[in-house]
Amino acid sequence: MSFFPGNDPAVGDAFACDAIENLIIPRSSDIGGFAVRRALPTRDRRLVGPFIFFDRMGPAILKAGEALDVKPHPHIGLSTVTYLFDGEIKHRDSLGTELTIRPGDINLMTAGRGIVHSERTPENLRGHPLSMSGLQTWLALPDNKEEIAPDFSHTGRDAMPVIDKTGASGRVVIGSFAGISSPVKTLTDTLYVDLTLGAGVKFPFAADHEERAIYILSGCLEVAGDVFAADQLIVFRAGDDITLKGGIAGCHIMIFGGAALNSKRYIWWNFVSSSKERIEKAKEEWRTGRFDIVPGDEEEFVPLPQG
Repeated sequence: MSFFPGNDPAVGDAFACDAIENLIIPRSSDIGGFAVRRALPTRDRRLVGPFIFFDRMGPAILKAGEALDVKPHPHIGLSTVTYLFDGEIKHRDSLGTELTIRPGDINLMTAGRGIVHSERTPENLRGHPLSMSGLQTWLALPDNKEEIAPDFSHTGRDAMPVIDKTGASGRVVIGSFAGISSPVKTLTDTLYVDLTLGAGVKFPFAADHEERAIYILSGCLEVAGDVFAADQLIVFRAGDDITLKGGIAGCHIMIFGGAALNSKRYIWWNFVSSSKERIEKAKEEWRTGRFDIVPGDEEEFVPLPQG
């Protein structure tokens, strides 16, 4: 998805738990009829592991005359991860990929040296009210993989290993967690877990990954006596084992993180790179039409932002 303009997230109130490094309060922007909350990047926290971009889309209802229409736009130096809880999105890209993203599926699009894609409401769903809810995240590519050939992989919901314990349920979307591993392959150590906890249910969160965070999708989460509400992002310090506890009505959370990158990353619009010069080159390539086109979606495109 394209990097829409929006307000930076805000730093939250002080907290008691020493294991917490940052508390981020995303700010909401209205994008095409539904709310998008941007949790990363922020002035105080650029990345968590390879995650350099984290958008919460919805939940919202698109009216019968509304549709998601993100026109073709480019990316470099990253992998996009689209994960839906509700609704459907038609994905097309310059590799010739065309498929419909449905709840629970993972679509991992690796831009590498450059890719173009579009995201739209499928034709068969237009003209009807449509619920939309999900996450759009970007993984910055490691230093030696930033310029690899673009690639796309799709993993269906049924292939994701399931977490099924008393009062706790979910899926390991990427990486390894609670003794189970996802089949989704990434280029660096990455953790991405969809977890629901019942009221008062405790769940261990071991310090198996260098950097870790949790986005609270709904309900409230308790950590060492601190209670965190929906649409807050908690970033944990490295090396501390943590116990998660569902709040009074339980919670639905997304756990994410992984290994820290070896060098700084710059982000401008839809471009991520360890080199400012590479981003300038990508700007010129998009401005002058040197990226590939998207088969089946050739008529429109998102112009390069000014400034």
